[in-house]
Formats: sequence, structure tokens, C-alpha cells
Amino acid sequence: MSQRTERRGIHVDQSDLLCKKGCGYYGNAAWQGLCSKCWREEYQRVRQKQIQDDWALAEKLQREEEAAYASSHGVQTQSHSQSTAPHPGHASLGPFSKFEEKKTNEKTRKVTTVKKFFSPSSRTATKKETQEGKTPSPSISRRASFDTDQVSRDFLDFLKNLQKPGREIHKQCRVFIVNMLSKKDLGADELSECVQDFYQNMADRLMSHFKGSSDSVEQVMDQVEKYIMTRLYKSVFCPETTDDEKKDLATQNRIRALHWVTIQMLCVSVDEEIPEVSENVDKAITDIIEMDSKRVPRDKLVCITRCSKHIFSAIRITKNEPASADDFLPALIYIVLKANPPRLQSNIQYITRFCNPSRLMTGEDGYYFTNLCCAVAFIEKLDAQSLNLSPEEFERYMSGQASPRFNGSEGDWPHTGSALGITATNPVLAQVNHNLELLSGLSGRQERLMEAAQSLQADLLSWSDSVQREVHDIREKYPLEILSCTVPAIDANNIDNDNLPSPLTPQVFSG
Repeated sequence: MSQRTERRGIHVDQSDLLCKKGCGYYGNAAWQGLCSKCWREEYQRVRQKQIQDDWALAEKLQREEEAAYASSHGVQTQSHSQSTAPHPGHASLGPFSKFEEKKTNEKTRKVTTVKKFFSPSSRTATKKETQEGKTPSPSISRRASFDTDQVSRDFLDFLKNLQKPGREIHKQCRVFIVNMLSKKDLGADELSECVQDFYQNMADRLMSHFKGSSDSVEQVMDQVEKYIMTRLYKSVFCPETTDDEKKDLATQNRIRALHWVTIQMLCVSVDEEIPEVSENVDKAITDIIEMDSKRVPRDKLVCITRCSKHIFSAIRITKNEPASADDFLPALIYIVLKANPPRLQSNIQYITRFCNPSRLMTGEDGYYFTNLCCAVAFIEKLDAQSLNLSPEEFERYMSGQASPRFNGSEGDWPHTGSALGITATNPVLAQVNHNLELLSGLSGRQERLMEAAQSLQADLLSWSDSVQREVHDIREKYPLEILSCTVPAIDANNIDNDNLPSPLTPQVFSG
């Protein structure tokens, strides 16, 4: 099979990573393939149209209400005016002014009600109110407070070098944070819009202050982002007004269901049998998992960038040549499947909503982040054709009825030669094969030991029988004769023995 055919389900043209409007910046799947700049323009256009439609609907309802009110009260007003018959020279200004005031109040109330009805924040206020009642654990609160205080001190130390502009920047950031914390009824898109507007206004002011020095502006904006998002992290990360948590669980379950996908199916140019390559793979997995522990969008991007560089190093060591973009994406997919990072969708959405847009539009951070989004999208849509499998094989693997580790319909383990291709680049399967070989050797040794024990037991039984037979034969051949021997008592009457002294006779002594 040719290399091109093997990569048909994974290969992504580099032009597909760019914005669909052709501006030259990197696009994002969360922004429907647009860059942050074009997405904001499109979002504001759609939002403005939605506001105009809401106002048009509100005015229409208001006119219908006024017409109904006039039709229901017109007859009563006419009959009342005829019965009272006011003097032609007198003007009934009092009742008319009260009627106008009442109508104005009803008009204001109806417009406000319609605006609230069509506002997206009104539908999510209840969930946000329930979120306020949640109290984090004391250890988490202490850790978050320590991190926030440390970031505040670092931010103040950084602004001291800017002198007067630094004080103004700190003041604006504090005011913005207070305003954001008070907007508890806004949805995630509205919060993102507020943060992006603040970034844009701050960057414009800094650009005029530093007289076009983009490096200085970027350095200050990095510190501003770190200070602001550390303070707002608990309020804007994975809010209950979104379905980020649901997407996280769906992605985690999807990756768990794809645990059987091998490195060969993805055509990954990585040989984990090489110790240095295996070390880079482990570091890449650690970096992508560590992303969830960071609070600042830029720090999360740094984790993604470090992970991607470790992947490029692993490919370069394996191939002994620089890695290409076609090699990178399959390897990144393999790392994501192997790591199953926690809250992956929430972290991607958090970076998309609140990161400095200039980092996502250009540079290596934007490139690696765009590839990560493509990898996640590929995992969600992964099918049999992407892995060069038949639909029947794919369904059996997904349902757990079969595994690529088995060979044949009988479910026998493959021989060493057939498993060599699988274990050559997968250390996990190689370790499994090694353990199976050890178990097989131990089983053989146990069988031989049991055979030796049974042979020893048989030998002991036969030896006991032979010893008994020999003893029996000897006893029959040489019977044992026991002769009786009588020994006379020392005081017995022996007339033949004159040497014995005479018996003692009793003597009587008289006192």
C-alpha cells in the first residue's frame, strides 16, 4: 500500500488550517474555520442583526398592543365624553394626561419584557445563580488565593518600570475585573466579547504610547492577560451556561473507546523502542495533561507548544531527518489518544474565548493550537476508512468483540513473526508479549516440576515396597531363634556348694 493511501484519512492540507476568508491568519474549528479577527466581525454583524430583529419584533408587539388597547377603550371614552358634555371652552387636560402617562408606562414595560425575553443572558441567569452557591474546598481556595496574590505582586513589579502608564494600566485592569465579576448573568460569548474588547482597547492605547513598538506592546499585553485571567479564572472557565462539561465527558468516553487504535493504524513515524524517542513521547503526554493545571490561556498554549516540539523531536530522531507537517498531525492524534487529557474541550474553549487573539492568529502557538483542534475534530469523526479498516472490523473493535492484538477468528494469540510488526513500534504491546512469554515459560516449568514430583512420589512408594520385600525374605531365610537362660537366685538351697557360710542364728542378749 502506498504512503499516500495510508495517510488518506489523516492528511490535512496546510491551507485548511488558515482562515476561510483568506486573510492569511490561522482559523479555528470553534470559530467555524475563521480567525479571531474575522470571527469577531462576523459575530458582531450577526449580533447586531439579532438586536435589530428583536427591536423590530418588540415594536410590532407594541403596536399590536396599542391597537388592541385603543379598540377596547375607544368606545368607553366616547360614551363617557358624551355623557359628561364638557363646556366647549374647557379643555379636559387632566384625564388625557393620565391616559398618556399610563400608556407610556405600559409601553416601557412591554419593551423591557420583550428585550429580556430575547436576551440570551436571561435564559441562563438561573444557572449562574446556582453556581454562586457552590463553595470550593478550603485547600483549593488557599491555593488559588496564593497564586492570585503572587500574580498580583509580579504584575505590580512589572508595571513599576512603566511609571505613569503602569499606574493607569493597573487602574484600568482593576476596574475591568470588578465590572466583569459583577456581570454574573452574561453568557460565555458575552464574557468573551468583553475580554476581547478590553484587549483591543488596551493594545490600541499601548501602541500609541510605545509609538508602534509591537514587541513592547506584546510584552505588556502578556502581563495584562496573566493578571486579568488569573483573577477571572473561576468565573469564566467552563461556566454552567455552556455545554463544555458535557463535551468533555463525550470526548473522554470517545478516546477511551478508541484505546485499541495502534500506532500503525495512524501511520505515525515514531519508534518508541528507541529510548530517546520514548522519552520525548512521555514528555509530550505530560505537557498535554499539564495544560489543565494552568490558569492563564497563554500558559496553556505554552504547554501545547512544548508538547508539539517533543513530538517533532521524536519524529526527527526516528526518521533521522526533519519532521514534516504530514508527520506531525498523526503523531499529535496518537499523543491525544494515549494521554486522554482532562477537560480537553473546556481548555480549548477557554483558550479560544479569552486568549490574546494575536497569539492564535499567527506564530507557532497559533499553528500548534490549530493542529490540536484538528486532532480533536479528527478523533470525534474517526471511522473505519480513516484507519484503513473495513466497517465490520471497526465495529468489532469499538464494541470490544475483537482486538487488533488477536490474529484469526479462533482468537489465538499470534506467533512471534506475525506480531513483530505490531510490537516493533509499540512498547506496551512489546511488554505484553514479553510478559506472555514469561508466563508461558513459567507454565512449562511448573508442568515439568509437577511431573518430577509425581515421579519422585512413585519412586518413594516403590522403594518402600522393595525394602519390605527384602526384609521379609531375610527373615524367612534366617529365622531368629531365642534361647531361654535360667539364673539361680543367690539364696536358693544349693547342696553342692559348701563354700557358702552358715546361716546366721539369732542371739538373745539379756539386759
